[in-house]
Formats: sequence, structure tokens, C-alpha cells
Amino acid sequence: MFAAYAARIDRDQPLAGLELGQRPEPEAPPGWTVVHVKAASLNHHDLWSLRGVGLGEEALPMILGCDAAGVDEYGNDVVVHSVIGQTGHGVGPTEPRSILTERYQGTFAERVAVPAWNVLPKPKELSYEEAACLPTAWLTAYRMLFTNADVRPGQSVLVQGAGGGVATAAIVLGAAAGLRVFATSRDAAKRERAVELGAEGAYEPGARLPHRVDAVIETVGAATWSHSVKSLKPGGTLVISGATSGPNPPAAELNRIFFLELKVVGSTMGSKEELADLLSFCAAHGVRPVIDSVLPLDRAREGFEKMAGGDLFGKVVLTV
Repeated sequence: MFAAYAARIDRDQPLAGLELGQRPEPEAPPGWTVVHVKAASLNHHDLWSLRGVGLGEEALPMILGCDAAGVDEYGNDVVVHSVIGQTGHGVGPTEPRSILTERYQGTFAERVAVPAWNVLPKPKELSYEEAACLPTAWLTAYRMLFTNADVRPGQSVLVQGAGGGVATAAIVLGAAAGLRVFATSRDAAKRERAVELGAEGAYEPGARLPHRVDAVIETVGAATWSHSVKSLKPGGTLVISGATSGPNPPAAELNRIFFLELKVVGSTMGSKEELADLLSFCAAHGVRPVIDSVLPLDRAREGFEKMAGGDLFGKVVLTV
């Protein structure tokens, strides 16, 4: 079957290790099932995999891709939850959880094998392309907002780095849930787009907000950390799920964190139950993922280049 996969690890030029071509058909051990992929979306996780983060040389070649929507072996439209072994289903009891492409072949292929437990019904209201955007970036944003930040309608949230998949999702989900959403971006066009998607205001990084916020959604890391901490109300919550600008901020702002009793919460992906809630929320309230572009699988390299260059707003989707 045709697939996009990591053939080599290159920390400096990750796309040098990306190959497109034929790979073996997936095998489904007991308790697993094969999904015929209709659409899959790119995540920064795929670029990090090509750099060797979470993916070792011994696991190569590895088909990339965490997210997918498609058709199961019974003809049902489904969405794949990409965290394997979260509850032990389909793997040994002592195996730690992993994301597709770390231990098991991913979704940038015509077919993918996953534990049957990891398959959820796709709402009829969502297209394959839309549904394929949800299991990683949108699920991450959903958990950051509603589980780890625990914000309620009427409260305020700052989303750093508008344009990225998680940040875009947080803006749309937050606005749809009745939050007052503020966003930042270095790019004027992305700031304008953030307002169109529901942000109350969008600002340059580091800019003073109209008021301090209840929570910050942080995926940028070092470049925005100080601003994130300074933007919080006393007792506010900073939820971080990534550090695309680096993990070591020049100032940790520890004095402000303890004096104002701020909470810093790490967040990674989400549960199957949260994904089910997210799918239901999108279907019921007309919320749709923001898609930057849709490409056929054989043009996957273009999508990777677009994501690596930061020249996007929303998700890049590959169709099979």
C-alpha cells in the first residue's frame, strides 16, 4: 500500500528522511482492527518524529501520521483515537501509552491497524477531512481548556501563537463555549484571522492585554513564557502542551508564580472519552476545524514543507 514514512532520522533537515512509496499491509493482532483511511492530518509531532524525537532508528521505517478518519472493516465511518495503550486495550498490561508512530505504524497510508477500542463513530455532520483534524491538535486544545484550565463561559483565556493547530483549535472551541478569547501572533494576517474565528482581540506577542486573564493556553514555550505568566490574574492557570520556540525561557518568572499563586499545568493529548465529547460538541454546535489546505497523500511532502515553514493557519489534511 502507498504511504508517507520516515526512512531516516535527520535532526537538522528532518524532511530529508521523509519518503513516499509502498509499505507492507498492516497486520491486526487479536483485539485490533484495520481502518481504511480516507483522510489524515499533519501535526508538528510528525516533524519531531523525523528529527528522532520519540522515534528511534530501530523503529524505522515508520509510517507517519497520528490522526485519521475512515471506514472500518464493517463499513462504518470512524475516527481513530491515536493514543495506544491508554487503558491497556490491545497491548500488554505493562506497556506504557504511546502515540501512533512512536511504536506502531501511523495513518499516512491507505490503511492503518489500531486496537478496536481506539475506534470511535464519526458523526455524520463532519466530513472525513474535518474529523481527521480532531484527534491530536483539537483534542489537545479541548483538554487544555475544559479539563486542565477548567474555564467556564464568561471567563477569559489568552491563546499564544495563533495559527498553529492547537492554538487555532483553542480559539474556535473557546469562543464556541462562551469564553472571552484573546490571541497573539507575530503575523498581522493571522491576528486578523484569529478575530474572524471568534477572538475578542488579537495582539503582537508581548503586548499588554485589556485585562489579565483566567487562563493561558501555551504551546510556543520560551518566546512567550514570560508574557503568559504576566498575563494571568492572581490564582490563574497556565496550561502548556508544547514549546515550539524552545523549552528554556530566559526568565522563569518564579517570583510571580508563587506570589500570585499561579498554577502551571502540563497537558498532553486527551482521553478517548474527551475525544467522544469533542466530536459530539462539534457536531451539535456547528463547530468545524480550521483547515489550511487539503492535499492528496502523494503530495504529502508539500504539506510537510508548509508546516515546517510555518506558512499555514489551521490544519493540513492528506486525503487517500
